[in-house]
Amino acid sequence: MKSTMKSRADLFALLDAHGVAHSTLDHPPVFRVEEGLEIKAALPGGHTKNLFLKDAKGQLWLISALGETAIDLKRLHTVIGSGRLSFGSADLMVQTLGVTPGSVTAFGLINDSERRVRFVLDAALAKADPVNFHPLANDATTAVSQEGFRRFLAALGVTPMIVDFAAMTVVH
Repeated sequence: MKSTMKSRADLFALLDAHGVAHSTLDHPPVFRVEEGLEIKAALPGGHTKNLFLKDAKGQLWLISALGETAIDLKRLHTVIGSGRLSFGSADLMVQTLGVTPGSVTAFGLINDSERRVRFVLDAALAKADPVNFHPLANDATTAVSQEGFRRFLAALGVTPMIVDFAAMTVVH
């Protein structure tokens, strides 16, 4: 792991610097959406699943969606204009987002200083408020408002591609 990778403390400092209120619940590590239902029950708002993908052309993609959103990976490339998609390797994940499998999070974009990863946001998640993501490790969940999440992305210079996964269309 590169020493330049940002930590949870760095993430919270960035959120604070941009006036993004956040609250974090520490919990046992959670590796899949199905786990941690009691944790989710204690936290209002949209809970996320995050997919780190690589397309056939070598472009990296991060998809953040509501946990219950169905994502058709076989068809998605036709919607987002990518090559065929497959899961990115753990090494690439650590290099670009500074996270390990099981801890993929939109907050990992804080570590993508070279902007190698394109960010796709589920239209349903884009309406959820607040939104909950792991703060770079899967042993905690951090909630921010939708507006705060947008402020976080803007601070990084990231404009999400918003996709309606039910209709399989780009929203804008």
